[in-house]
Amino acid sequence: MSDDLVRYETEDNIAIVSMNRPEKLNAVNDALRSGVSEALLRADEDKAVSVVILRSEGRSFCVGYDIDNDSPERAARRFDALKWRESLTEDVRFEMVPWYLGKPVIASVQGHALGGGCELTMFCDVTIAADNAIFGEPEIHFSNAGPAMVMPWMIGFKKARELLYFGDMIDAKTALDLGMVNHVVPLADLEDRTMRFAKRMALISPEALQQTKLAINRGADAAGFTNAMHAGLDVLAPLYAAKTDVGVQFTDIRQKEGLRAALKWRRDQFKQYED
Repeated sequence: MSDDLVRYETEDNIAIVSMNRPEKLNAVNDALRSGVSEALLRADEDKAVSVVILRSEGRSFCVGYDIDNDSPERAARRFDALKWRESLTEDVRFEMVPWYLGKPVIASVQGHALGGGCELTMFCDVTIAADNAIFGEPEIHFSNAGPAMVMPWMIGFKKARELLYFGDMIDAKTALDLGMVNHVVPLADLEDRTMRFAKRMALISPEALQQTKLAINRGADAAGFTNAMHAGLDVLAPLYAAKTDVGVQFTDIRQKEGLRAALKWRRDQFKQYED
C-alpha cells in the first residue's frame, strides 16, 4: 500500500482509510485502487477494529476513474472488448470491497462523488455527505457506463434510469431524498460528525454488526444482487470497446485539447435543453 496515496490510521476501535490524491480529485488509478483495497482488507483483518471510515483528502471524495491519460494499457484495450472486460472486472472488484468487507464501512463524502466514486459510496454500508457533495455517473456523456449497475438497487429503477441515461449530477439534499445517502451535514462538520456516527456504531458489539451485515448481504445476494453486478459488467464491457461517434469525438478532443475541453464540449450540447 502506498503511504502517499492511501493513509491508514486508527482511533480506538475505528479504522480510517483516506484516499490522498487531491491534486487529481482522487481520481482512481491502479495504485490508488490497490492501496484502498489493501487498506480496507487490513481493517477487516484487525481484530481491534469494529467500524471502518472511507474518506478522502482535498475538495472532492472521488471523481471516478482517471481517464486523463493515454497509458499504453489504455491504448491497447481501446477497441478490444476482452481487454476492457478484464480491466472493468478489476474495477468492479475494487468497488465492491466495502460491500463484502465483514465490518461496516462508512463513506464520508465531500465535493464530487462521480462515476466509480459514486458507485463506491453506494457499496459502502452508510454514507455521510457534506452539504457541498455532488453525486452522479456522467460517463455516459462519452459513451461509457457503469461498470457497476448498483444505483437501481439503491434508489429504485425509475430515478436510476433517468440519472444513468442522462448522466445528470445531483446535490446532497437530492441524494438524501432518494436514499442514496444517510445524512447530510455542513462541510465544516463532516469529519467530526462522521467520527461521532462511527463511535456510536462501534458501541454495538462487533459480532452483532458483522452478522447483521452478513444477513443483509445474503438477502441481497438471494435477490440477485451480485449476479446483477456481473451481468452489468458483461453487457457494458463491449460498450467501452465500441467505436461510437460521440466516443471518437470525445477522445479526439481530449487528446488534442485536454479532458477539460472534452467535458465542456459535451456539457455545452446539453445546455439548450436544460430546465
